[in-house]
Amino acid sequence: MATEDGLPLPQRYWGILAIALPLMLSVLDSSIVNVALPSIGHDLGADPATSVWIVKIYLLVVMVLLLPLATLGEIVGYRLISRTGVVIFTAASLACALTRSVETLTLARGVQAVGAAGILSVNVALTRFVYPRALLGRGIGMIALVVATSSAIGPTLASSLLAIGPWPWLFLVNVPLGLFSLLASRTLPITPRHKDRRLDPLSAGLYVLTLSLFIGSIDAIAHSQGFGLTTLVVLLLLVAGFLLFRRQRQLEPPLVPIDLFKIPVFRMSVLTSICSFGALTMAFVALPFFIQGPLGQSEVMTGLLMTPWPTMTGLAAILAGRLADRYPAGLLGGCGLVMLAIGLGLLAVLPPHAAPFDIVWRMGLCGAGFGLFQSPNNRAMIAAAPIERSGAASGMLGTARMLGQTTGAACTALILAHGGEGGFVLTLVVAAIVAAGAAGVSCLRLLPGKTSVREGS
Repeated sequence: MATEDGLPLPQRYWGILAIALPLMLSVLDSSIVNVALPSIGHDLGADPATSVWIVKIYLLVVMVLLLPLATLGEIVGYRLISRTGVVIFTAASLACALTRSVETLTLARGVQAVGAAGILSVNVALTRFVYPRALLGRGIGMIALVVATSSAIGPTLASSLLAIGPWPWLFLVNVPLGLFSLLASRTLPITPRHKDRRLDPLSAGLYVLTLSLFIGSIDAIAHSQGFGLTTLVVLLLLVAGFLLFRRQRQLEPPLVPIDLFKIPVFRMSVLTSICSFGALTMAFVALPFFIQGPLGQSEVMTGLLMTPWPTMTGLAAILAGRLADRYPAGLLGGCGLVMLAIGLGLLAVLPPHAAPFDIVWRMGLCGAGFGLFQSPNNRAMIAAAPIERSGAASGMLGTARMLGQTTGAACTALILAHGGEGGFVLTLVVAAIVAAGAAGVSCLRLLPGKTSVREGS
C-alpha cells in the first residue's frame, strides 16, 4: 500500500520506470505517426483529408477521456487505470500494425487513444505516491524530461524505422515495449481507493459533449465555416457548458474539479498551463513553414534546427524539478515564460536567410524557458490538491495541456488563413504575447494569499 511519503529505494526506481516507459510510448506514438502520415495515406489509398483523422482521432479521444479516467482512478486505484491503459494501448498497437484500410486503422487508433488516456490521466498522480513529498519536484521534472525527450526523438525514430521497413513497424515496436511496461507496472504503488464514490454517467456525457463542441467551435472559427454554423455551435457549447457546470455543483466530488479551482494556486497554474501550451503549439506549427520559407532552409535542416528546443526543455526540466522543491513556482514559471516570450520575439525578427547559429540559440532559449516553467508549474498544480484528489489534479493537468495545444493550433490556422505572407511571423509575435501574458499570471501566484499550497491536506 502506498504512503504519502513515497516508495523506499530501490522500489522507487522500478516505480519511476513503470511510469516513464508507458508515458514515453504514448508521447512517441503521437509524434511518429505525424511524420509517417503521408506514407500511411499513400499505402492505404487515402486522401490527405481522410488520412489526417488517423492523427486527429487519437488527440480527440485522449482529451475527452482524461478527466473521466482520472476520476475513475480515484475510485478503483490509479495503478489499475494505468495498467489497463498499457494493456489496451499494446493490443491496439498490434491491431494498428495489422490493419489494411484507413477506416480500420482510424478505429484502432481510437482504441489506442483510450489506452493512452488511461496512461496519461494518472501518471502524475502515481508520481505523487512514488516520490517522497520533499522530492516531488524531481518526480515532476522526470515526467517533463520523458515528454521532452520523446518529442525530440520522435521524428528521428520515425524516419529511421521508415528507412528500413514499412509503416506498420511504427506500431509493432510498441508491442514488446508495452509488454515490458506491463511487467514493470507490477511495482506501482497500490493507492487508496474511494469506493464510496461513483462515476456520474450524466456528468461524463455532458463533459464529452461540451469538450467536443468546444473543439468544434474553434475549428469552425479557424476554418471560417460560416457565421450561421459557427453561431449554432457556439450556442450549443454555451448550453452544454451551463448544464455541465450546474451538474458539477450538485456532486461531491465533481467530475470536472471545480472544487480544486477554489484553490488560487491551482486555478492560476491551470490558466498558465493552457496559455503556455497554446504559445508552444502556435510556434511549433508555424516554425517549420517559417524556417523553410523566409529563412530558406531545407526540410532536413528544419528538423535539426528545431531539435534544440525539446533538447533544452528536457535539460532545463531536470534543473527546474530540483529548484521547484525549494523555490516558488510563480517565480520559476514567470522567469521561464519570460525567456520563452523573448525567444519567440527574437525568432520573429530573424532576417531572411539567417545563419543557422542565430536560429539554434533562439530555439535553445525558448526550450530552456519552457522547461524552467513546466516542472514547477506542474508540481504546484498537483501539490495544491488534497492527496485524495490527486487523480483529478493529474487529469486536469493533461486536459489543460491539450486544451492549450488545441486552441493554439486553431489560432494558428486562423492567423495563417488571414495573415497573408506575414502570417508566420505574426503567429510567432502572437505566441510571444501569449507567453508574456502567461508569465504575468504565473507571477500573480507570488502575491500574498496566493502562494499557499495545501500539499497533501
